[in-house]
Amino acid sequence: MKIAAILKFSALDYPGKLSGVVFCQGCPLRCGYCHNPNFLDPSLSENVLHEEFLSFLKNRVGLLEAIVFSGGEPLLQPDLMESIKLAKDLGYSVGIHTSGIIPDALKSVLPMLDWVGLDVKTCFELYENITNTPGSGNYAAESLDIILASGVNYEARTTYDSRNITESDLINIARVLGSRGVHKWVIQECIIRGDEPPIPIPLPPQTVLSEIATYIHVELRRS
Repeated sequence: MKIAAILKFSALDYPGKLSGVVFCQGCPLRCGYCHNPNFLDPSLSENVLHEEFLSFLKNRVGLLEAIVFSGGEPLLQPDLMESIKLAKDLGYSVGIHTSGIIPDALKSVLPMLDWVGLDVKTCFELYENITNTPGSGNYAAESLDIILASGVNYEARTTYDSRNITESDLINIARVLGSRGVHKWVIQECIIRGDEPPIPIPLPPQTVLSEIATYIHVELRRS
């Protein structure tokens, strides 16, 4: 498995558990607001060797409760299942952060997972405006249905980049998620990163949040 980096401690990446985060190298999407652009290119070699990964897992037993595979897109990794099993055998709860771009891979690893964080980029029919990847909306919708049918704990969340997602889009996302059976939706603050200091994009106003709440329970998450 190509590992770009490991975050050795996080209180945010797995709900209710202290976790370590394994960032996988490679992602097929090209979202303009990507927080980890250095992890996108799948052709780059790993920064963290397998032996380092194993040492991290073993040394954090009793200190961490969960391991989260993130990215990039962890479902691109052909040996993700093996790495999940290593973490499970050591007693960790295991989760992934995914865009849902590879539904078949998600379906294969889902029985081993305790939690899934699914990024809902925008309305499914508008996905390509953000991901620059044909068919990505259909794949994400399929992955959402797979997760809902599985009974595995999950979180659906959207990074609100008002340059690409309108307030009307947010309301439509809420309507669609609610109709599919999603009970809680997290709207995440978008941070513009570059040469200048990071700039947060304002979260939606209360009027929009109130309308969203008629379809689904919504929570805000600041970076």
